Amino acid sequence: MRVLQAKQLCLSWRPTRHQPYCQPDMTTQTDILLIGGGIMSATLGTMLKQLDPSLSITMLEQQAVVASESSDGWNNAGTGHAGYCELNYTPMAANGEVSIQRALSINAAFEESLQFWASLVEQGALQPPASFINPTPHASFVWGEQDVAFLKKRHQALSAHHLFADMEYSEDQATLQQWMPLVMQGRNSKLPLAATRVAYGSDVDFGALTRQLVSHLQQQVGFSLHTQHQVTALKQVGKQHWQVKAKDSSSGKTRTLEAGFVFLGAGGAALPLLQKSGIKEAKGYGGFPVSGQWLVCHNPEVIRQHSAKVYGKAPLGAPPMSVPHLDTRIIAGKPALLFGPFAGFTTRFLKQGSLLDLIKSVKPGNLASMLGAGRHNIDLTRYLIGEVFQTHAQRVQALQHFYPQAQAGEWSLLNAGQRVQIIKSCPQSGGKLEFGTEIVSAADGSLAALLGASPGASTSVNAMIEVLKRCFATQLQSPEWQARMKTMIGSYGSSLIDDADLLRRIRQHTLSTLKLG
Repeated sequence: MRVLQAKQLCLSWRPTRHQPYCQPDMTTQTDILLIGGGIMSATLGTMLKQLDPSLSITMLEQQAVVASESSDGWNNAGTGHAGYCELNYTPMAANGEVSIQRALSINAAFEESLQFWASLVEQGALQPPASFINPTPHASFVWGEQDVAFLKKRHQALSAHHLFADMEYSEDQATLQQWMPLVMQGRNSKLPLAATRVAYGSDVDFGALTRQLVSHLQQQVGFSLHTQHQVTALKQVGKQHWQVKAKDSSSGKTRTLEAGFVFLGAGGAALPLLQKSGIKEAKGYGGFPVSGQWLVCHNPEVIRQHSAKVYGKAPLGAPPMSVPHLDTRIIAGKPALLFGPFAGFTTRFLKQGSLLDLIKSVKPGNLASMLGAGRHNIDLTRYLIGEVFQTHAQRVQALQHFYPQAQAGEWSLLNAGQRVQIIKSCPQSGGKLEFGTEIVSAADGSLAALLGASPGASTSVNAMIEVLKRCFATQLQSPEWQARMKTMIGSYGSSLIDDADLLRRIRQHTLSTLKLG
């Protein structure tokens, strides 16, 4: 889809200082309307308040509390995705070369997130870092000659770049034992093994982070949060002027809101909302929902022996979100050990969604895309259905590839969050399935939506900078906003991929501030 550059957001109709935000007719006027109470909306709202404290911002959340769906700590991997351990970010080309461009861009994007969070910690807007982010080494682990050769080549390509200069590589089993004791227990020493590691990787509780961001916003003048509100209507009623109706499930009443800018950051629900908006840029977009499950360990002694995120290679035909990993987590301040995720087929767009979500999302404008993507992803569908019918013993067997001495009775299955992968128009096939995130915005810059999944939350700051560039282009060029952007994100306007000295200064500061070093 061709995305047009956004024009200046017009807020000329906004209420005056003496006007109450809630009018007698129960119509609420607001400069910014954030639909969805997850990490994306919380990040954008926080950035906008930092850039212009006078903005009135309203957030609508369908659930009773924010961060209940994709952002909740139990509903995602919690990996601070930086390309250190995710092998699917560095595919091998037909000529045998390892492509590192995606890993570089994701790493640089995550560094922006770290900078933003560090600045908020320094301001006191976020609680001490350990309440939402903890140092957890990121490792990639493989076995067999072919995969060992790939990992070695991957390390050579990545470590030559300053973003990955600290990545270690080893085939020495004593070293691997030190890096990942559980993984090496009972392993066949005759099989070729290799691993890479970055010691300052991180585990992020995005649920805790989101709730802290929203809590801080609630302390700001002009911000309001309405939970248990489901959007029922969304239409543009004038130039840069949107009218939104939302039903309050607690009272049964309908709230009407008028906004100059609308952001759809509702996870899997963003696609149906984008379709409701009627903007022409939404044409051709569809979604393919994928569910996830984790094996969760209940033995505290086993949990204490593992302190890393160890990623392997995904099974043939598996979606990127199904890359297997043995994961140290800190959720709500408590350590946990997870393995997975195991993918599954679903028709829901949200964990608390409807079985009719997928069917309802098929429209005349995206029918060709959906059919085209379906024809070319039959193997994926078969794979997902196969995942659904796995037994506990089969899942534990997959775990034992990573932790050979795992005992089935010490692990139980937990349902994770839903992900809706992007389907979009393709001239060659009619439609194609993409695994990533994408921003769709109206030509006039009055509405933007975030679609897709991984790397998702980890690169939320980079994604919201893109929203600002498209939808607040004029304001962003002002000296005031430029200075405030640099305060929030020290590398703003520069390239961490190209500037090694800048990266060293920035990384040293963020690792120190966030206690990751």
